[in-house]
Amino acid sequence: MPISFERSWMDADLALYQDTVVRFIEQEMQPHDEAARKRGHVGQEIWRKAGALGLLCSDIPETYGGGGGDFRYEAVLYEAMARRGLSGMNSSVHSIVAHYFLNHGTEQQKAYYLPKMASGELVGAIAMTEPGAGSDLQGIRTTAIAQDGGYRINGSKTFISNGFLAGVVLVVCKTDPSQGARGTSILIVETQDCPGFQVGRVLDKMGMKAQDTSELFFDNVQVPAGQLLGGVEGQGFFQLMADLPYERTIIGVSGLAAMEGAYEAALAYTRERQAFGKSVFDFQNTRFKLAEVATQIAVGRAFVDQCVQRLVDGSLDTATASMAKLWVSETQGKVIDECLQLFGGYGYMNEYLVARLYTDARIQRIYGGTNEIMKEVIARNL
Repeated sequence: MPISFERSWMDADLALYQDTVVRFIEQEMQPHDEAARKRGHVGQEIWRKAGALGLLCSDIPETYGGGGGDFRYEAVLYEAMARRGLSGMNSSVHSIVAHYFLNHGTEQQKAYYLPKMASGELVGAIAMTEPGAGSDLQGIRTTAIAQDGGYRINGSKTFISNGFLAGVVLVVCKTDPSQGARGTSILIVETQDCPGFQVGRVLDKMGMKAQDTSELFFDNVQVPAGQLLGGVEGQGFFQLMADLPYERTIIGVSGLAAMEGAYEAALAYTRERQAFGKSVFDFQNTRFKLAEVATQIAVGRAFVDQCVQRLVDGSLDTATASMAKLWVSETQGKVIDECLQLFGGYGYMNEYLVARLYTDARIQRIYGGTNEIMKEVIARNL
């Protein structure tokens, strides 16, 4: 029997949901991906279509307009997109923002923002990174000073996923610059008709061309006091650290699915491509390379599936999630590189899926905390 990579957490309901996800992707996303890559974003309409089908915020309670499922439903969507190299609609960041609201927001904040995010009316982004502060978030310089019954935000952010299309941005700020990490808070900024808020250029990235990654500028942006996430100052770092297992599991899930997509593409191509009178697959080197790739995917599948189940159960710790992010992103680069090599010169052409998967893979070792940071997190728990 051909090797398959079954999910240990899949069940009949999830299989039906997966059918809906795949139909949506193949009918609504794939036909427009090339245009989105040239434009630098997917546009607002696709978000609303996804929301109407219940594909956004699928693990947010129904009380707040979500799907009422668990993380496995999110994983189905991430996998289906990653396997096809469709990185334009960054639903993972959208979901991470939704979970900041769910886990840390006031009741009023949850009731107002979560239904709008689930419907796709508001696209979510989180603004952490600055030109001078990446993994070291204690070095952020954006401030939110309390005045006039609210906060006045000043600063700039960069590398913000969903930044161009975002309707709501969670901005990591210093509400008390003298207190270091303890003076950090998260402010909620609605971008429409917001004086002082400006979206800079959509950044020209080496990969993920259809995804809007932007600079954001805040020039005396005034927000009411009720826009402080959770309603208590100085909780920003606690809020950021609490949701790291969720974010890093997403990276693991997506990376493994991208490996599977590259493997399937290489398997099909080598069986069809002829060289020296036989298929490329018939050469021992090809078969051995694909055997190694299939083994790495199968090993990774066992660990990532365990992480998914532990996230659902509420027992996944930050160190283990960091292991998943570290191992998958490192292995992803190696696996897709091997698959690309089997395509020869065609693997270097952007019209081929494997080329897109290759360039998209590189960022996995950087965002969500660099892999050097992952090693530090893991080492602290040895």
